[in-house]
Amino acid sequence: MGKQTIISISREYGSGGHEIGRKIAQALGMKFYDRSLLDEIATEKNMDVSVLQKYDEQPRNVILSRRVGNHTNSPEEIIAQFQFDFIKKKADEGESFVIVGRCAETVLKDFEGLISIFITGERQHKIKRVMEHFEISEKEAILKMARHDRKRKQYHNRHSDAKWGDSRLYDLCINSSPLGIDGTIRVLENYINERKSQT
Repeated sequence: MGKQTIISISREYGSGGHEIGRKIAQALGMKFYDRSLLDEIATEKNMDVSVLQKYDEQPRNVILSRRVGNHTNSPEEIIAQFQFDFIKKKADEGESFVIVGRCAETVLKDFEGLISIFITGERQHKIKRVMEHFEISEKEAILKMARHDRKRKQYHNRHSDAKWGDSRLYDLCINSSPLGIDGTIRVLENYINERKSQT
């Protein structure tokens, strides 16, 4: 791979961002991190992974949370920090990887090799994708999309100075609907390869 390349993928629910990130990692021969990194954290910290999964990328419970200095009793905040520390350690070690979510574009913003991408999609395309993937009704798909995007927005905005989905935060924002998953991947691979050639 040569110099370090880190690709962070943020995405709207139903846009296919997770699949796009996974396929780009495969094509470029890079490690892929998503929710599965919780398995490694659980092993490292000798914890039950189900506890980590329960609070993964969740906004903190304001009523039950307390913070004194740098210490907090919020499981959402603690697990978020576990993940931030994990990806920062991987980056510090010089590893090249693709990561989905985890506020990576903010946590790793000081790394020269970071390429941050936000993937959006047209509403009807996203609804159709969610309906087909989960075999649910249109109404259920709409509610599911709204719920997940709301949580992602709250989580991201809690841990970043910039707003989730704000184009100024990312190197590239792309609508996956016009070209589909494979077409979007080709565009992104061209962009990534061009960026790598400039370093």
